[in-house]
Amino acid sequence: MNIKNEVLARVYLVLFIVIALGIIIFSKAIYISKVEGNKWRSMGDSLYVRMVNVEAQRGSILADDGGILATSLPNFDVRMDMNSTGLTDLIFKNGVDSLAYCLSRMKGAEMDFSGYKNFLVTKRKAADRYVMIRKSATYEDLELIKNFPIFRLGKNKGGLIVERKNIRERPFNLLARRTIGYIREGTQPIGLEGYYNSILEGHAGKQLMQKVSNDAWIPVNDMTSVEPKSGDDIKTTLNINMQEIAHNALQESLETYDGKHGCAIIMDVKTGAIKAMVNLGKENGEWVENYNYAIGMSSEPGSTFKAASMMAMLEDGLISLKDTVHLQQGSTKYCNVELVDAEKHKLGKVTVKEAFEESSNVGISKLVTSVFGERNNAEKFIRHLRDFNLHLPTGIELDGEAAPLIKDAFNQEQGWSCTSLPWMSIGYEVKITPLQILNFYNAIANNGQLMKPYLISEIQKFDKTIKVFNPIILKKKIASTKTINAMKELLEGVVESGTMKEYKSPLYNYAGKTGTAQLDYKRSETSSEIGGHQASFVGYFPAENPKYSCIVVVVDPKRGSFYGSTVAGSAFRKIADNCYASIAGLQTYITKNTPKKMELAALPSLSAGKGEELKTVLDKINYKYQTNKIEDYGAIVAQKDSIKLVSREITKNKVPNVIGMGLKDALFLLENKGMKVEIRGIGKVTEQSVPAGTIAKGQYVTLHLN
Repeated sequence: MNIKNEVLARVYLVLFIVIALGIIIFSKAIYISKVEGNKWRSMGDSLYVRMVNVEAQRGSILADDGGILATSLPNFDVRMDMNSTGLTDLIFKNGVDSLAYCLSRMKGAEMDFSGYKNFLVTKRKAADRYVMIRKSATYEDLELIKNFPIFRLGKNKGGLIVERKNIRERPFNLLARRTIGYIREGTQPIGLEGYYNSILEGHAGKQLMQKVSNDAWIPVNDMTSVEPKSGDDIKTTLNINMQEIAHNALQESLETYDGKHGCAIIMDVKTGAIKAMVNLGKENGEWVENYNYAIGMSSEPGSTFKAASMMAMLEDGLISLKDTVHLQQGSTKYCNVELVDAEKHKLGKVTVKEAFEESSNVGISKLVTSVFGERNNAEKFIRHLRDFNLHLPTGIELDGEAAPLIKDAFNQEQGWSCTSLPWMSIGYEVKITPLQILNFYNAIANNGQLMKPYLISEIQKFDKTIKVFNPIILKKKIASTKTINAMKELLEGVVESGTMKEYKSPLYNYAGKTGTAQLDYKRSETSSEIGGHQASFVGYFPAENPKYSCIVVVVDPKRGSFYGSTVAGSAFRKIADNCYASIAGLQTYITKNTPKKMELAALPSLSAGKGEELKTVLDKINYKYQTNKIEDYGAIVAQKDSIKLVSREITKNKVPNVIGMGLKDALFLLENKGMKVEIRGIGKVTEQSVPAGTIAKGQYVTLHLN
């Protein structure tokens, strides 16, 4: 009996525990279902369905004429869901042969007919829901694929999956690449792409996606839950023709003199608009835009800084250009440290103007120390440099601009010593970027008015301007008119009779200053070591009425020469020559009097076009004319008492001359070169915005008709 009771007690205990556990489990199930149900259901759904961002169309970056510098082109990955609910065995069987044939006939197909068929059948048997059919397809490819057998049935029955990507294209390749910049995952945004990313990127959309394998997600439907909003376009001040001119001149100089790297900038004098910015360095034997030296390279400029020293002295009225200074045959000492001129000479007493034109280190340093040598005067010299804004960045709309270094007078922490003042006067113990020194010279060309350099003129949306960026004046006057005029005389003298006299032009005048700076130099009481040179030239053209300022810097030239005049000045001259030849408004008449317009009222209204058509017109009206062999296109040229029919050459890959042509011929020639044409007026072409002979690279060209 005792044993029976003990067994029953144990049975009841076990039963009680089981019932209790059941009640707890049941209660927990009710709690999870009713109280936490939504939470767990959403977590379950998130494992298989989720909302993902849909990339917006990125805005374009445009040149000053509206031509495209960078744009996003749609690109598509085409996939196939072999287990789509509507894709029956019958549909697949009836269409697989035709689909395989169509895929094999596409340009760039990776397999033949049998290869595609075996591939599709194998993936169908494996019920693969994320089969790559065509990677990086163009829009034209996609439209073709959508009409292929099976795929034409759509997403459900045809299993067609289309994933859109935007590929960033730069039609001009290397030109202005660093200035345009890029956005790459995991790296610092660069250039205009980075600085204006918030404007260019737009707003991403949302789309419901379903998980079909470990790493594969496909759209639940063809509709986005939230439509993406395209980014806005930004219109730059860059002129692609001037960019190419500067690029070619800088690269030629780097190759000729075996330079390490360099930069060239062209700026509009009146506005501060950057028309070209070139940065070239070498990687794996190729010239690339790998760093923005124009704004990021803060270095000792050398003799180009002498203009600031001279301007500080002139502003105080303590010297004149006719005063004299002794050059001591090109050598002097400060605190027992020798300072020498760049080239040996035997010059003694010369005028201040001659010392500047010959870029004498001895002459300029002696003048500065005589005027600003005392403690209070040294501080005044530094104040002048700050009045010229040389201690401040320009504020250009690019990240990475290096800050200039202008020491405080007698500041021991900044390394001020008894040699600092003379060395600063000739461009050492200071640091400044090429853009910052260019902006200073631009102010001289602009009669003392200092402009803020800028790269963006407009923000556009669907070709409509929504915001305009106007030129900004940083200082109305950095020095007196008298001082500015004296500086212009000095800078013109450098080209006319100074260090740049070998490179003066017979067609126009320009002004500027050479610079040959020593790099990584080490001085001691007995010797000095030089780690290389930096050649530069900065100036403006035409000298009488400056339109553009420009700087060229070549770092560490190792072959032939290292002087600023030869290495950088020659490149500046090529830039100015080509701009002068190709940009309307820079040229001046050779004769004193403006030539009269030729009367063409008696000539046929169509003065250029197809050669045979011109002959037909002239013959029809019985008009006598002279002619040579006409290849294809010709033009009517007025003589003194007759007219002549001459051939007009059409060169491959260059913008043709369509002046005088009717719209039909002009459109045919320009559009065949890949150019986009905007038409204004009616009649025949009287003006074209892109000059004839320019390399044709898909630019926009405006034709004025009358």
